[in-house]
Amino acid sequence: MNGILPLWKPKGMTSHDCVMRVRRLYKTKKCGHTGTLDPEAEGMLPICLGQATKIVPFLVDTKKTYLAEVSLGAATDTEDGQGQVVEQKPVTSFPPHEEIDHVLQSFKGTLLQTPPMYSAVKVKGKKLYEYARENKEVERPVREVTIHDIRLLSGKAGENCFKIEVVCSKGTYIRTLCADIGKRLGYPAHMADLTRTQTASFSEETAVDFETIEAAADAGQAEQLLVPLTAGLGHMDKLEVDSETKMKVKNGRKLPQTLAQHMKTDPFMVLHEKELLAIYQTHPEKHGQIKPVRVFPG
Repeated sequence: MNGILPLWKPKGMTSHDCVMRVRRLYKTKKCGHTGTLDPEAEGMLPICLGQATKIVPFLVDTKKTYLAEVSLGAATDTEDGQGQVVEQKPVTSFPPHEEIDHVLQSFKGTLLQTPPMYSAVKVKGKKLYEYARENKEVERPVREVTIHDIRLLSGKAGENCFKIEVVCSKGTYIRTLCADIGKRLGYPAHMADLTRTQTASFSEETAVDFETIEAAADAGQAEQLLVPLTAGLGHMDKLEVDSETKMKVKNGRKLPQTLAQHMKTDPFMVLHEKELLAIYQTHPEKHGQIKPVRVFPG
């Protein structure tokens, strides 16, 4: 059973919980998600089954879109609404929309983020949240992320919160972004709510929930909910090859760079009559050649 399940993760489940449940429903061990989503967040969590697990790294490395609620006046140790309040300041004057929008735009582009202590980032083989639970502070690695777009959706002065939409690169902590936005507005802040609306080409419109999956599984039709591997690689360019080249690709052969001279992405898909054969990239050592990164049997 090979394909991608466009799962809409419910609140209250970890991404790992979702994988385990999908494994049970599809009766398969070969299963993996494409980018952790916080337990209290909901949204798009594509899960790869069978041969699709080979494309997990390529699907993880795509743009994500989030809807988040920034709450002003209190910062927490987890940077979301589940943590302990560590700083408070009364919001005597809710920032006007123009000021909020100006601050939001200042975050566009490449920036450096320090992941929260309550996160799964590993330091010396141990997850940060494990240190946090032991009340131990460790030096956290600074990571470079990209905010492709960010905009204000609505604001509630009486509730001291506002909603934003963020399009960002992998590895971006929206919790941290919300806390940093608050700081620039002059207030301690935290993320009060989070929904991931899109991962690569997968959006809420194409998502399925566990209720739908379980009903399909009971009817013996769960496989029909899977989408092809190419749906998760829509951000890559496509190289169509002939029957002779197809056999070379199937055997994992290197090919001349001239075949891929019009490719706009690297790596890129290699197909024959719409069948995904492999993912290729420019050879890092041998000039004038391309090499397979993943080959798919079929």
